[in-house]
Amino acid sequence: MQNEHPPLTAYSEEQRQAAMTKYKVIAPYLRSEKTLTNIIEETGIAKRTLQYWIRDYKQFGLKGLIRRIRSDAGKMHLEQEIVVGIEQLILKYRRNSLTSIHRMICEQCEKQGWQQPSYYQVYTVSQSLSQSLKKLAHDGQKEYENQYDLIHRREASYPNEIWQADHTLLDIFVLNEKGQPERPWLTIILDEYSRAVAGYFLTFQAPSAIQTALALHQAIWHKRNLDWEICGIPEQFYTDHGSDFTSKHLEQVAIDLKMNLVFSAVGVPRGRGKIERFFSSINQLFLQDLPGYVGNGTKAALLTLKEFDEKFADFIVCNYHHRTHGTTKKAPIHAWNEAGFLPNMPESLESLDLLLLHVAKARKVHSDGIHFQGLRYIDVTLAAYVGETVVIRYDPRDLAEVRVFYEDYYLCTAISPEISGYTVDLKDIVSARNKRKRTLKSQIIPEKSVIEDIIQSKQTQLEEDSELTKLTKSNLKRYFNE
Repeated sequence: MQNEHPPLTAYSEEQRQAAMTKYKVIAPYLRSEKTLTNIIEETGIAKRTLQYWIRDYKQFGLKGLIRRIRSDAGKMHLEQEIVVGIEQLILKYRRNSLTSIHRMICEQCEKQGWQQPSYYQVYTVSQSLSQSLKKLAHDGQKEYENQYDLIHRREASYPNEIWQADHTLLDIFVLNEKGQPERPWLTIILDEYSRAVAGYFLTFQAPSAIQTALALHQAIWHKRNLDWEICGIPEQFYTDHGSDFTSKHLEQVAIDLKMNLVFSAVGVPRGRGKIERFFSSINQLFLQDLPGYVGNGTKAALLTLKEFDEKFADFIVCNYHHRTHGTTKKAPIHAWNEAGFLPNMPESLESLDLLLLHVAKARKVHSDGIHFQGLRYIDVTLAAYVGETVVIRYDPRDLAEVRVFYEDYYLCTAISPEISGYTVDLKDIVSARNKRKRTLKSQIIPEKSVIEDIIQSKQTQLEEDSELTKLTKSNLKRYFNE
């Protein structure tokens, strides 16, 4: 008898799983936890069938529960209408047990005058249905695709190969501009290889393309904090399919920087586990120790957004970047630096600003500078453009300066004396105005030179005519004297 049962490796995975299912049915009896009567009542399986399973398991182990392949294997010994009916019931009633499905199909067969199937036949039909089909029927297309669609997962093999970006509403209350408690949004850009933070942006406003652009601007350019070394243009910028990430604005950024935009499927944010784990780390390692954390249940002594921003930046640079990552087994800053590569940087900060910084409404240059957000911005270059309309671009995190453009041409970076304490000497302003006047005059001089050339040419011709020379000579002298 022992030779009649090949080793488990001789059977398919499906056959072994079916045997495991049988074992789980009789296991409570084998462990003396339930009687056969209890199992029969719960499953509807015939007593004789259970006795066969118990006997075969005791004699041959799990191999004894593997169903023998018959010569007519694969053929269902039920009418096709019954098989279809069982399948429809299984796919329609997600939460119903097979015992319930068996009872319902038996009621249908009784009404139709058909032979009623056994519980095991219903079980066999259920096993023949693929798990993917059940997932699609019970949980919908999105969940089906999330579990069964083939995903191309590519791991970054060096720093700045792939950056990921995402937004999250932080689990903490901080004070907004009105002094009221409010939860801020965080936009984060993460280097996939090292898990280092390349850039971020905090705001009370809902996610938008502007926030992503500002975070990307910070991520690409050199940081003021020299300990935060992450910078450069990534080869791929991986985002979800939100309207903020797919805006024409960022498409232009990507084209100009030769950066590939990679989107996850619409409504299916898969493959984003790394950045989701980062958000989890923020909660566990940073937010939980601050006043206003949602889990603490108190809003006393809340931080302002500026104070929170400073603490968050310090946490990223001094804590998170130096903690050994659970997956890479390296500190993010060390993983980013160990490759010894030179980041691919934009040609200039001005070209990056033109693409990424927020575009404000057109502003007129007044005699005392540019007025914006209740502040005044000055630079010696602006003295030559008083009365002209310019466009300013700025970073909301740093209103001490704005970048000024005239007809899409970068003019200068104007400073707010109220914030920075920066001053411009009156002599510099006068000098700039005089320089501008000389420039304007130089644009007029060539036109006068052409007129003089024409007059000189005519004078030469007139001198060749002795009769007209005297007549024209006086006129010419008077013209030149004038």
